[in-house]
This record gives sequence, structure tokens and C-alpha cells, in this order.
Amino acid sequence: MMRKRERENPCGVCGHYHKYEEGEPCGICGHRMAVVTDKGSSIQVSAFPSEILPEFLYLGSYDNASRAELLKTQGISRILNTVPACQNLYKNSFTYHCLQDDERLQFDNAIQFLEQCEKDRARVLVHCMSGKSKSPAIVIAYLMKSRGWKLAQSYQWVKERRPSVELNQGVHQQLQEYEQKIFGSLENPLASAVPVFSSPVPTFSFNYPKPSDSVQVPAFNNSGATSIFARPVFNIPPQEFTFGAAHNQRNASGSHLNSNQNPNSGDIAMDGS
Repeated sequence: MMRKRERENPCGVCGHYHKYEEGEPCGICGHRMAVVTDKGSSIQVSAFPSEILPEFLYLGSYDNASRAELLKTQGISRILNTVPACQNLYKNSFTYHCLQDDERLQFDNAIQFLEQCEKDRARVLVHCMSGKSKSPAIVIAYLMKSRGWKLAQSYQWVKERRPSVELNQGVHQQLQEYEQKIFGSLENPLASAVPVFSSPVPTFSFNYPKPSDSVQVPAFNNSGATSIFARPVFNIPPQEFTFGAAHNQRNASGSHLNSNQNPNSGDIAMDGS
């Protein structure tokens, strides 16, 4: 039975009777005295788990998971235990799912269970021993996979709703690897934006050589090549070469008359001086 002094001194915060000075949480509302951390800041610890996603996902410690009556008041019916050493205390009252690997976090296994809980609209508690590292990592991984959030955004979301979260280095590294697994193919957005053509696309070269065509390299010191300074050879017999603009009878039918040509004569009028 509760002593008379305890009945006369209710909690100054919640108004219920519990040993708040000794750190005992209230059995009615879950209130607990603030815990002073090493950095000097005080964190309000509650016997109730932290609500991460409204009416669905809750995050807490083994102490939270051991208080069946408080869990029932929040409508929690399923529990995800991330530490094999923690016992599942109320198998008759809750549906448990326990991760078996104590070294590597089984993200895909846990996320599959949480997805089924969300599909069934069942409220679920994710817990480890202290609720600071392993169970928050599972929740963060679930937010990355189901909501499409990056690691930094998911961590900030959880940290704001449970300030006591402190991921250790090994857990944080596993989250970084899982983030790379989810979003690794989307790290280079330009690569996915470049179209890939299965058939060759016609190009317009305007008689210029294509990049794929073999370009003839000019041959120097080649005895067979003709120099640009070589004298041109005209295969015209000497007797058929005429100085001046003589009229060619053979091409008369296909050529126009010169403006100085006399139409009545076969000769061309020359300007005399």
C-alpha cells in the first residue's frame, strides 16, 4: 500500500501519485522526471514510447515494451524487438517479431514486418534496450524505404520526436550503406536523363566525313602524288590553239554570241589603237 506521505505529495507535473523523485514513471499517464545528460541538458523521459508516425509507428526502449498496460492505452498491438537478448514478455497480448542477428541490423526483414503492420493498420512499437541506437536505426531505415527520404531527413524526423536518440558509429555506417543501396542508382540524375536509342539515328553530314568514317590521311613524300606546283599538262594539239577569243565552230550551236561579235562575219571585231 502507498504510504500516507506519498498520497499527500502527488506529482507536481501530472498530478498523479508516483515516486517521481526516485524516477518512477506514472502508471496512469507515463510521466517521468527529466534525466540530466552528460552535456548538462535535460531530456524528458516518459514511460510511453515516442510516436514517430501518427497512430502507427512508435519507438521506445525495453522499459517501454515491458509496460503492457501503457502500450494498450496507446492501441499498440504489435512489437518489433531488435535485440535477441530482450525477452518477449507478453506473447499472449501482443504479436512479436524479433530480429535474430545481434551484429548486423536486418533492415529488409524488419521493414517487411512494418509494411505488413501498416497495411493491416496495426500500431507497432519498435524497441531495443535503451531506445537510442538500434531501434531508431530500424525506424530510420523504414522511413527511407517507405517514404523515400534520405538518411539526413529521416534522422532529423526521428530525432525531433525522440531527442534521446544517439546512433553509434557502427549503426550509422550500416544506415549509410543501406541508403546507398536504396538511392545508389539515383545519385547521378543526368545519367538517367540521357536517352538511349536502340537503333541508329540518321545524321546529316552535308558531304563532310562522319566521325565514324575513315578519313584519308594526306600522304607526304609520296612519289605517286602530284605536287600543287607542278605545271599542268593540257592535251591540246599546237595547231588547234589560237590566241585571242577565236570563235569555235564546233561549239557555235551551244554558245551565246559575244557582245563585240559581228553576226555577219566569222571574225571577232578587235579594238584597234
